[in-house]
Amino acid sequence: MEQHAPPILELQGISKEFSGVRVLNKVSFAIQTGEIMGLIGENGAGKSTLIKIISGIYQPSEGKLILNGKQVHIPDYMAAKKLGIAIVPQEFNLINTLTVYENIFLGNEIRLNTGLLDKKAMKALAERQLAELHMPISVNKLVKDLSVAEKQMVEISKALLLHARFLIMDEPTTTLTGREIATLFEIMRGLKQQGVTIIFVSHKLQEIQEICDRVTVLRDGELISVDDIHDINEQDMARKMIGRDFQQVFPKKRFIELSNPILQVRNLSIPGLLKHISFELYRGEILGFAGLVGSGRTETAEALMGIRKIQNGEIVINGKQIQIRNPKDAVRAGLGYLSEDRQGKGIVMDFGIPQNISLIALKKYIKHILIDKKAERRTAEEYTKRFRIAAASHAVALRYLSGGNQQKVYLGR
Repeated sequence: MEQHAPPILELQGISKEFSGVRVLNKVSFAIQTGEIMGLIGENGAGKSTLIKIISGIYQPSEGKLILNGKQVHIPDYMAAKKLGIAIVPQEFNLINTLTVYENIFLGNEIRLNTGLLDKKAMKALAERQLAELHMPISVNKLVKDLSVAEKQMVEISKALLLHARFLIMDEPTTTLTGREIATLFEIMRGLKQQGVTIIFVSHKLQEIQEICDRVTVLRDGELISVDDIHDINEQDMARKMIGRDFQQVFPKKRFIELSNPILQVRNLSIPGLLKHISFELYRGEILGFAGLVGSGRTETAEALMGIRKIQNGEIVINGKQIQIRNPKDAVRAGLGYLSEDRQGKGIVMDFGIPQNISLIALKKYIKHILIDKKAERRTAEEYTKRFRIAAASHAVALRYLSGGNQQKVYLGR
């Protein structure tokens, strides 16, 4: 890529502190117009904080933002939008009780000369945008009834309809299928041809290699490097992210004795959702479920956890048939669940680490009708060390943690 043109955005010494803990330290780099810049780093590296500063959600503790050659102050998301900056967030900013088209145009409604909303025009534009994304969602459907992947496409549609010149995409492919990712990349390449600049955040290094022009690496809040994508491979990226060489990306698989299944599911059925689902899971095994959006993967997991009512079928754990009528029954049987919709069905964003981890087993922490806060904190400290959760303190609300660290807290619970 030619570098002689002035950058569209330059970051000069950007730092950010939360409760005295520095999560970004003097980060400086520039992004060219019409470039797709990859942004990578381990959980807690500072990626989400950095893009929230660019999009006006956070304010830097130190440093400058230079946009189109001029220093800018971006006090909030609306100011960023006026400057042509839009973000597809990792955390969905959707209103469940509104329809798809109402969410897509929220804050950017089209009005008739009378001042009333032009619902017909908004529906038509929303349908066109979703058609380009090859996502056949009814624009009249309530967001609360969408899958996570469908919600992601609604967020992408919101950003694209703003006609932003600078687009930030924070792990947009996490919940998408291979076909949906291919469509998204096709759209990104088209935007690039139109001169739109994109920051693309992903943990999937293969995607970074495929779609990006350059890649910026952060580690522990520090800028490690900015590399042309042709000068770096996935192994180099991983080494820079973690700060050391490693011999294997994934641990070696070990042999699993397929003799006595720990879980047997037979002819599991839910009208209109699941039909005769049967499988077995063996001790120490990782069993994968694959399928397109709407194929029943999530519904199967929710049925096992008692979130959805089973009409027919049997669940056998350690050779004993059990009845799961609600999540309490599932937990008693030793089942745990990490929902794909972490923020909607998993964690409580305004709670700290101890309260989130203890939530599903609160009875263990009740002492004389009060919650034993010390016991809660001890458990939180144990899992913080075990999972290397990066947080300024246990009291900090989960909304201020990176997505990866939120997921670690969820797993700890």
